[in-house]
Amino acid sequence: MFIFFFLCNLSLEPAAASKNKVKGSQGQFPLTQNVTVVEGGTAILTCRVDQNDNTSLQWSNPAQQTLYFDDKKALRDNRIELVRASWHELSISVSDVSLSDEGQYTCSLFTMPVKTSKAYLTVLGVPEKPQISGFSSPVMEGDLMQLTCKTSGSKPAADIRWFKNDKEIKDVKYLKEEDANRKTFTVSSTLDFRVDRSDDGVTVICRVDHESLNATPQVAMQVLEIHYTPSVKIIPSTPFPQEGQPLILTCESKGKPLPEPVLWTKDGGELPDPDRMVVSGRELNILFLNKTDNGTYRCEATNTIGQSSAEYVLIVHDPNALAGQTGPDHALIGGIVAVVVFVTLCSIFLLGRYLARHKGTYLTNEAKGAEDAPDADTAIINAEGSQVNAEEKKEYFI
Repeated sequence: MFIFFFLCNLSLEPAAASKNKVKGSQGQFPLTQNVTVVEGGTAILTCRVDQNDNTSLQWSNPAQQTLYFDDKKALRDNRIELVRASWHELSISVSDVSLSDEGQYTCSLFTMPVKTSKAYLTVLGVPEKPQISGFSSPVMEGDLMQLTCKTSGSKPAADIRWFKNDKEIKDVKYLKEEDANRKTFTVSSTLDFRVDRSDDGVTVICRVDHESLNATPQVAMQVLEIHYTPSVKIIPSTPFPQEGQPLILTCESKGKPLPEPVLWTKDGGELPDPDRMVVSGRELNILFLNKTDNGTYRCEATNTIGQSSAEYVLIVHDPNALAGQTGPDHALIGGIVAVVVFVTLCSIFLLGRYLARHKGTYLTNEAKGAEDAPDADTAIINAEGSQVNAEEKKEYFI
């Protein structure tokens, strides 16, 4: 009724006044912007006019129902409220937005003729928390596992990614289906892989990414439980077992389920001396060793999946022989000392020879012709040229 009354008043204005309004309204244009909001959120629709000579503004919904005319509410909907109303702006809010609110909204400026501007309201459908299906515990090592992650209600369709130990898995199947409301989508992704014992205890993550989640993805997790046959290893308490000393052999077994207890045998039969060879859990404790303990010891572990074993060959060493083997090699040290002495003697002999030859040469060159002289002075006098340089070449030898 209010709009009808307003339009009737416009039609009754004098012709001159109508001409002025048309002329003055040529530069008036309403301005709007498209809005995107998450389902359940609040949308703000704003219409602005830079130049306005007191002309009314109106917001209408996609069904062309008037929501607000200036500052007057026209549609009874408690979710719709006035934010700001002036000659230059009309802003309204729509709270608790649903998918049905999506569509094209119209801002009208009642000039002659009426000018309009469109704003499209996009409502994002939030995907539901994902669920992982297809896992049944336990899974046997070597089996093919197929996990499916599904989420519904996303608009547009959400993206699903898989991770195993924080490492993304790329080779997956992806399926998108439209929901019954023909507005949102159900998305599913399937992961296939063959499991081994390294997958036991691993966390597989399905992550859903969507623009409505504000960069905080939704995740679903599945911890894997893999059953596998035992792995066995024997660890001795000392690398050199000695006669008279104790020895502990530890049977380290890993498996799922955990094998308990383990079976110890020697040379294919039972342990020969139960009084000295005590089994405690996974340990075989030989209290004091002797040569009769030499042989092959076997540890066998069994669980519901299978059986595995390991062997250890025991050689009991004589403490004295072992000490001689591990002590210093005296023969080697003696040989090294002999070589050093021999090299030293050879060096002294060669040095003496060199000095002797050097002295003889000096006498020959400096006192040539005086070999038969009884003493040094006579040799100098008898040497060649002694008459000229007797004083200069005179030398004494002790």
